[in-house]
Amino acid sequence: MGDMRRYWLGFGLVVGIGPTRLKRLLEAFGDVERAWHASPGALRAAGLPQKLISSLVEIRGRIDLAAELEKVEQAGFQVVAWDSADYPRRLSEIASPPPMLYVWGDLKAEDRLAVAIVGTRRPTPYGLAVAREVAAAMAVHGVTVVSGLARGIDGAAHEAALEAGGRTLAVLGSGLDEIYPPEHRRLARRIATQGAVVSDYPLGTRPEAGNFPPRNRIISGLSLAVVVVEAGATSGALITAHFAAEQGRDVLAVPGNITSRASRGCNRLIRDGAIPLTSVDDLLEVLNLDVVARQESAVQLLPEEPDERRVYQALAGEPVHVDELGARCGMPIARVTAALAMLELKGRVRQVGGMQFMKVREGRAGYRVE
Repeated sequence: MGDMRRYWLGFGLVVGIGPTRLKRLLEAFGDVERAWHASPGALRAAGLPQKLISSLVEIRGRIDLAAELEKVEQAGFQVVAWDSADYPRRLSEIASPPPMLYVWGDLKAEDRLAVAIVGTRRPTPYGLAVAREVAAAMAVHGVTVVSGLARGIDGAAHEAALEAGGRTLAVLGSGLDEIYPPEHRRLARRIATQGAVVSDYPLGTRPEAGNFPPRNRIISGLSLAVVVVEAGATSGALITAHFAAEQGRDVLAVPGNITSRASRGCNRLIRDGAIPLTSVDDLLEVLNLDVVARQESAVQLLPEEPDERRVYQALAGEPVHVDELGARCGMPIARVTAALAMLELKGRVRQVGGMQFMKVREGRAGYRVE
């Protein structure tokens, strides 16, 4: 990606230019460098509001992007953007994925087989034991464990995955130089050597309360399924479960004592349709790793072409007719059907009759968004 990384970093510093607006700018100007240097008039013509244009122009005049990128690299971190080969493929499939990630450690292709394990910061001994058992089993089966580095269930899941020799990803609600909680700094360093610590927040971003719900969307987006081990009635883990359901991920919840506050959220998830996790075998059945591995092999043998990505992004959770896809993509029907054929082979889409197609929900759909 070379020097283009600096421009992705620059847009990440402009509050208000998120995935949707940045995508429009890329469509208007062709690449991130041209979008960064565009004139105010051109930015206005591309649909950017005047307030954001003023903010972008101010930051362009104040920030030395080369120096900012060097600061990131000197701290031992990487910038991974949409156009990077290292950008997590599974995360790229969600609606409006973060345009850029700061990464401490390494993201690998094998992290596509990942499960999120989340839960309360105040777990019971039962919850800690279950989190450790599930995380260790996933590590043994070659599945990356994703969590949020928080106290309690998150930390236990990361530690168990590391101790079992597996990979784990920690997603922060702060900059990579602002590890939270502070007592997990050592754990973060261990994760960076055996996985990655990830954030979409710039360096220097403090761990403010409002940062954590959005990062939960990345936790679920990186994962095939989300396991909620223990969660109170208002736990942030429930937000992760909601995002997972929206993204077509499976949600599993560990049943708990109905009198335990730590299990109220999990029991409610199960009531609402989440898959009860009564043993590691329940999770392995949901993951169906043999099928996923075959699909992964197809993806590696048949790299995703621009037409495939375009068609896939035009699809939604409901069936779409091939003619409508052609209109959405601005492509001839022959190219659309060729892309659909390859996506079907890779297990990414399925035909539901009448030349209508939809995205494949990976795993068994259980939990529903209400």
